[in-house]
Amino acid sequence: MSASLVTLTKRAEFLAAARARRAPGPSLVLQARRRGKEESNDGNAIRVGYTCSKKVGNAVARNRAKRRLRAAARDVLSLQGKPGWDYVLIGRAGKTAERPYELLCADLRKALDKIHTPRERAAS
Repeated sequence: MSASLVTLTKRAEFLAAARARRAPGPSLVLQARRRGKEESNDGNAIRVGYTCSKKVGNAVARNRAKRRLRAAARDVLSLQGKPGWDYVLIGRAGKTAERPYELLCADLRKALDKIHTPRERAAS
């Protein structure tokens, strides 16, 4: 079953995701957080945001990287993302725009697995 993706637009939503879990990958960084019940009326939607800093390049390079992140999110998050979660995909300089699309999607799948796999506590 494919879920609908809703785009994050408010800065506060991006900042909230930045304080939550992170999963770095070769071509992107994934930030994810579970939304509270009171936070939004679209509780079953998967919300996703995209960002690329100026390190990625000029406006043309940043927009190309974000287009690729959006395409990967449509293909991967709509199937493997969890409803009620916010995801932020961050492009990496020199990697997001040049990496083959299949590997970009594989990086996103691996990052999702890291986010949703329960962490084991290290033995003290």
